[in-house]
Amino acid sequence: MINPLAKDLNDTLSGTVVDALMSDMGRRLYFPNGIISQGGEAAKDAHFANGTIGMAVAAGTPIELDSYKKNMPSLTPRETVAYAKTAGNPDLRALWKEKIIAKNPSLKNKQFSLPILVPGLTAVLSYVSDLFVDVDKPLLAADPCWDNYELIAAARRGAEFHQFKCFENGKFNIADLEAKMKADAEKYGSVRVILNFPQNPSGYSPTVSEAKEIVRIVRELAEAGKKVLVLSDDAYFGLNYEDDIEPQSLFAYMADLHENVLAIKADGPTKEDFAWGFRAGFVTFASKGLTDAQYTALVTKFMAAIRSSVSCSSTPSQSLVMHALKDEAHEKQKLECRNMLKRRYDLVRAFVNNHKSDVLEPLPFNSGYFMSFHVKSGKAEEIRKELLKSEGIGIIQIDPYTLRVAFSSIDEDKIDSVYTSIYNVAKNF
Repeated sequence: MINPLAKDLNDTLSGTVVDALMSDMGRRLYFPNGIISQGGEAAKDAHFANGTIGMAVAAGTPIELDSYKKNMPSLTPRETVAYAKTAGNPDLRALWKEKIIAKNPSLKNKQFSLPILVPGLTAVLSYVSDLFVDVDKPLLAADPCWDNYELIAAARRGAEFHQFKCFENGKFNIADLEAKMKADAEKYGSVRVILNFPQNPSGYSPTVSEAKEIVRIVRELAEAGKKVLVLSDDAYFGLNYEDDIEPQSLFAYMADLHENVLAIKADGPTKEDFAWGFRAGFVTFASKGLTDAQYTALVTKFMAAIRSSVSCSSTPSQSLVMHALKDEAHEKQKLECRNMLKRRYDLVRAFVNNHKSDVLEPLPFNSGYFMSFHVKSGKAEEIRKELLKSEGIGIIQIDPYTLRVAFSSIDEDKIDSVYTSIYNVAKNF
């Protein structure tokens, strides 16, 4: 039975693309009028004493042990040990929205939600799947792709996991993406596709012309009456190393593309701001014609997914990100790290351009942290194991035909030796 609070949210979203795409779980989710909401009311009006939240407080400030404080001396107790709000620090959410617009100028006059903060980008993908993926609502992703996509869609949500062949003849495979999206649309009346650029594992981002083609596919499906969810996994956003790469997120073009398109952006400081262990990710929603009330209902549904699982994200991580984004030196330090990655990319690019292999074929790559090889022999795992055993070199087997190398984690002076070993070992397979 649907809770009355869930029914109210469903009624608000009735007739929208969100309503058409929602999973059974998405329809059941609601944010309870319980401890969190009542605590929020008390935070505003309980001027004498606030006995709502389970924290130890003295003189209005959360108690903080010195053993914590000495390692975070510049942060206040409210920035370290206090509970965070379910959707994250409101000031940080607002600041991140400003950053999204700055990095994607096409969004300047478009309507989209305030980003919601969750514990890492994986949580974004998981909660989006909770709301929109189930047994008769499959998820479409690239082949090859990050293995967590299938784990989330198939194992957690019991959904079919569909894939399009990411590359054909050394180029991004627009034709197969279009064919697979049309096939899902025809069978299910809707499409849920995740587009991850720069892509993991290949390290590829679309060119300006390829991005236009992707937008065209989505627009034509929407104009034909199909509901389309486009999840832009922008974990490695901005780490581009070639001039012809589309500089903006696909979210910038999908945000107001059509009433039948729900655009979702997953991003955060994890990779692009070099803060991997902070586990801070953001999710942002956009769809042409959604009202403020409907955005609120959708965000509330998402908050229910957070509340019913982890409750809220880590406060210290949010505080550290907030301070870093306001630090004048932050962007300069990021640029230094990006330049380092670009130097590593250039070394890898030069190596694979100048070496040939009967076993290894580099997949297209131009951005991000990774590059991958197609293993013609289908023995990727055997090559991986031999590299580790005989050379002390660790790389990842994505599937029998794909090996991923994270050049982001290999010092520049080791890149030539590492790739020489990879090619030499592969010759025996």
